[in-house]
Amino acid sequence: MMTLMGSLGSVFFKYFTLRRKVFYLLTGFMFYGIGALLNIYLLKELPLTFVLPANAFTFIWTLIFAKWIFKETIGIYKIAGVAFIISGLILLIL
Repeated sequence: MMTLMGSLGSVFFKYFTLRRKVFYLLTGFMFYGIGALLNIYLLKELPLTFVLPANAFTFIWTLIFAKWIFKETIGIYKIAGVAFIISGLILLIL
């Protein structure tokens, strides 16, 4: 949830740059803030070596949102990069 909220914040910041409506900026701050607060809470409850690498999920959400919402082209190198991130996260969990 932490990385999802931060990524959604970035989506709304991107919308703000395209449409210049304050609603998008404020919504972006809200989601980004929720993500930051979740991060702080998780740092209190879990080891730093677990929480900080989990931030890599942000790259995965970003790729999904870029393709789904903004219709950006996702090339093979980006897909490979995300595959490496997922592999690394799996290794950290084991």
